[in-house]
Amino acid sequence: MKMKSNPTPAYLSVLKAWGTATRWEGYVCYEGQVDGRACKLVLPDVPDAYARWAWRAEFFGQFAGVDLELVARGFVLAYMDVVDLYGCPKAVAHWDVFYAWASGALGLHPRPALIGLSRGGLMVYNWAIRNPLKTGCIYGDAPVMDFKSWPGGQDSAPASPSDWEKCLAAYGLSEAEALAYPGNPLDNLAPLAAQRVALIHVCGMADEAVPVSENTAIAAERYRDLGGDMTVILKGSVGHHPHGLDNPTPVVEFIQRYTK
Repeated sequence: MKMKSNPTPAYLSVLKAWGTATRWEGYVCYEGQVDGRACKLVLPDVPDAYARWAWRAEFFGQFAGVDLELVARGFVLAYMDVVDLYGCPKAVAHWDVFYAWASGALGLHPRPALIGLSRGGLMVYNWAIRNPLKTGCIYGDAPVMDFKSWPGGQDSAPASPSDWEKCLAAYGLSEAEALAYPGNPLDNLAPLAAQRVALIHVCGMADEAVPVSENTAIAAERYRDLGGDMTVILKGSVGHHPHGLDNPTPVVEFIQRYTK
């Protein structure tokens, strides 16, 4: 079905004044700063009539099958660099500023789809939990749901000592405080369930870096117990990589369904 075009999207003139136009995978991409952080916005050739957008946390451009298909279907793709902050309150505050700008000055849809790959899960969930009414849906791909699992390595997952040190610094916690910290996504899913935010995760069953048993499996059980809607797609003997599906259509159609 051919998508109805919006010939003069509200965001275009704002972006021209804000950033530098580059190209990403054949699409116009504006790059600039919001709240002192580097940002990117990829524009579709035929804008969505609802001005919908997908907001990627971490690893921009990697395993981007879903991202590209969403842009092809009219979504704006957004990214704000909060690398090495692991979804801490400071990172959430940066995203708050970006959201206010994107939904205000740019006129984008008030409930974006959030995309969190691996450690990006901490970012998208921590922001969404504090902003459930501003979240359309969440796509987590092998997402970290508890920093004690990764980078902490407190159970079966191997620790990442350098990341654990940076994570503790970002949150301002000692290791003992981090082990007792009640602010991980796994501990705080109730606000999302209360607002019926739909979740979809894609995970490799052989993932050793971010084990399903320590992250997505616990999240799914708790979310469903809270009355939430969560879809989990498991990939046989696949490990942490490669992310995504060979055919991204199931995830893309899920996002389209829950962002109207």
